[in-house]
Amino acid sequence: MTVLILTCEEDVTADMVVVHLNAAGIPVVRVDPADLTGGVALSGEYVHGRFRGHLSAGGRLVSIGGLRSVWVRRPGTPAGRAAQPSAWLTEEAAQALYGMLRGSDARWMNHPDAARRARHKPWQLRLAQRCGLPVPATLITTFPRAAREFSERYPDLVVKPVSGAHPQDPPRAVPTSRVAPDTDFSAVAFGPTLFQRRISKRADIRLTVVGDRMLAARKTADADADEVDVRFAPPGAPWRPTDVPSSIAPGVRAYLKEAELAYGAFDFVEDADGTWWFLECNQSGQFGFVEVETGQPIARTIAEWLARPLPEAPPRVNGANTTAR
Repeated sequence: MTVLILTCEEDVTADMVVVHLNAAGIPVVRVDPADLTGGVALSGEYVHGRFRGHLSAGGRLVSIGGLRSVWVRRPGTPAGRAAQPSAWLTEEAAQALYGMLRGSDARWMNHPDAARRARHKPWQLRLAQRCGLPVPATLITTFPRAAREFSERYPDLVVKPVSGAHPQDPPRAVPTSRVAPDTDFSAVAFGPTLFQRRISKRADIRLTVVGDRMLAARKTADADADEVDVRFAPPGAPWRPTDVPSSIAPGVRAYLKEAELAYGAFDFVEDADGTWWFLECNQSGQFGFVEVETGQPIARTIAEWLARPLPEAPPRVNGANTTAR
């Protein structure tokens, strides 16, 4: 059975996983939905209660029923590179591709529905709280007065985008920044703004979770530095492997179970007492930089998860699944 990877052509992180799948002899096909109607074609037939679907990419024809897993890594906009792209064609292509794939028995990393929900930062923060993970005091508001009152309660604040755009996605990328003591909060009225109590950190933590395996890395930080966003900070201390505290692991497992995610890249900051404070969980976060610096086998772990055989389906009686009662 085949592993399907949905991602763009320039995704070097996906390349790292493909190397391990090839070494294990696992068939793998890589598709960018942006190439639909061009280099990628699809077909699905629904006849007499049965479905037969196929994808064609790079000269290979793959049966949708023969997929063991689907890794939604960084797919492009469906039909985005078509000869005559349009919003209508994108919607049609997305409905066709993801609709057919949803009908397969393949395992997902991560399922599109779960991934879409998991992108919402406010939802993440509430879920982390419910799972018992420490979350810094946070306010998301368009009320200037609420922002001023929050700053009076927590004088040391940072401000960040609600959407959490990545530094590699200009011009939307905005770094987390400290809020000056004399800030005028009137501009808050023009768009939702996220304020958070600044944690005086001694380290940044990246916890990559694949299935039930946790791979944590730690990067020491200057608690008094003006630059608080590790993604934009100049090179400093390297990332090093670290253990996951017993107080954090159960909450992380609960988070992933509730979010229905098979993969999550968690960002924490560690304070002077050693407490890990939850910042966010990226359902398709990068891991290559961590693996390169720490040697942690993240790509191999993902490949092993994708390569697992599907569980045997229960027997069917008159076309219906049956289970022991």
